[in-house]
Amino acid sequence: MLSYDSSPMPIKAPTKPSTMSLPPTPPSPMTAAPPSLNSNSLNGLQVQEQQQHIWLVTGPAGCGKTTVAEYLAQSLGVPYIEGDSYHPAANIEKMANGVPLTDADRWDWLTALREESINQLNAGSNGVVLTCSALKRKYRDVIRVAGYYDHRIQIHFVFLDAPEELLLARVTQRQNHYMGANMVHSQFDILERPLADEKDVITIDVSRPIEEVEQEALSNVFETMAKSQKKH
Repeated sequence: MLSYDSSPMPIKAPTKPSTMSLPPTPPSPMTAAPPSLNSNSLNGLQVQEQQQHIWLVTGPAGCGKTTVAEYLAQSLGVPYIEGDSYHPAANIEKMANGVPLTDADRWDWLTALREESINQLNAGSNGVVLTCSALKRKYRDVIRVAGYYDHRIQIHFVFLDAPEELLLARVTQRQNHYMGANMVHSQFDILERPLADEKDVITIDVSRPIEEVEQEALSNVFETMAKSQKKH
């Protein structure tokens, strides 16, 4: 039986619910602000591959390949490859004796020139200038294969053109060179001048003073490089 005068029982104060720390709610993918990108960060994300150029100075004997090629290489600050120095001894002996080279004589030579050009680019150069007669389209195609191996490599031909009589006169005046005057005619016999569909060919008329030829060749090289950069 309860007594009214008995001491009241203490009433405990209600305890506060424990507060658990919850992880912050991640922003919704739809509302999260994208990171700010400036031009520097874009350049870091979009690494542009450097183009590399093989400039092949071509044409028959006496057209001035070595002179023009050395001028271009010096102006561009790139290595120069003298194609004649890569001929095997058997080829040089044939030409010195007035015997024209056959296609079979040229394949290994052309391949060696292509490989040496690629080696120069792989060594860190952004370009190389090479001399090679490349009289036939299929000879030029051998060098073009370099671009199939590496899409950064751009192949360009600088074809030095002049009448046979003019080149014959020039070769006749040369000394200490295995290419005799009689070889000029044989080269013109097999010469396949670049056609309009060979878009990678620059044709230069070399029946003018060499200074004009050099300047026109260099101007065309710079113009070609500018167009190539825009495409890529």
